[in-house]
Formats: sequence, C-alpha cells, structure tokens
Amino acid sequence: MIKLVITGVWVCAITLASVYFSVHMATAPAPAPDDSKQSQLELVKGETITVPIVKDGAVSGYFITKMSFMMNKDVVKGATLPLTEMTTDELFTLLIGNKMIDIAKVKSFDPGAFRDTIKKNINQHLGGDYIDQVMLEQMDYLSKEEVEANSSGQPPKTGKPVHIVEPVATTGEAAAAGH
Repeated sequence: MIKLVITGVWVCAITLASVYFSVHMATAPAPAPDDSKQSQLELVKGETITVPIVKDGAVSGYFITKMSFMMNKDVVKGATLPLTEMTTDELFTLLIGNKMIDIAKVKSFDPGAFRDTIKKNINQHLGGDYIDQVMLEQMDYLSKEEVEANSSGQPPKTGKPVHIVEPVATTGEAAAAGH
C-alpha cells in the first residue's frame, strides 16, 4: 500500500513540475534580437530572367534563371536598387560574354563560383556591400528546338534518359535475365 501511495505522489510531483515548466516557458519573454549577421539580412526576391544563347550568329537556346538575394536590411530599407536590370546585365555578361557555362560540359559548371562572381560584380557596380548572398532558385536551359516544339503544341521529343547511377537488378531479375 505504501508503494502505491509513493508512486501516486511521485506521478503528481512530476505532472505538476512539467505543467509548471510548460507554463513558464510559454509565458517567457521573447529573447532580445541579437546583432548577428543573419538578423541584419533581408531576402529580396528576384524575377525570372531569360537569356538567349547565340551560337554561329543564331539563337541556339535559352537560359531561364531566377535568383534571390540576401541583402543588408538597412541598405534595402530606403534604397531603390535596379536589381532586376543589374542581374540581367550580369547574367548576359557571364553566360554570353564570358561563357561561364558550356552546354556541352554542364558537369564542369561550378554554382558556387557563379554565385560569388555575381555577388562581387553587382556589389562593385553598386559601390558597396549590398548583397551578402546570391541564391539560385532556378537555372534551366531550353534548346531552340524544345521552345519551338512547345510553342507549336507538338509533344516534346525526348531521347533515352541518361542514367547517372545504373539501377541494381534484384536476384530474381538477374536470374530471369540469365546472369
């Protein structure tokens, strides 16, 4: 009988302590905002930008990109920055002028270097450290043929998919295939 009473008291004590702790944490004041770098940044959404790729005097395809920027809140608050225009100019320079991305060698593309170059060049054009981070939300390439097929309503012609990692056959499938 004594064990039952001690167990009951123990359960009540634990329940009361957990309720007290829950109420105390729920009504605790919010922590003061710290002066960390992350709290001083604000997300500035970018727009979708289409950059035509010219090869041998004709358009061979299009890059479709969308970028957002983490910028200093104090700078963004009162400024009207031409981010869309500057981003478009920078993308034209990197994708057409410098040919930073070679469609034939897509695997050699370094997104980190691409982001860093955009950040450095736009900050240089603006004359300060306005942009802290560049985030690539979308970066696609469509060939001229794909665009024409989509605009004419034809079903897209897709080739055989390239497997990066070959699927592993189960033992039943391997036996059926004669392996």
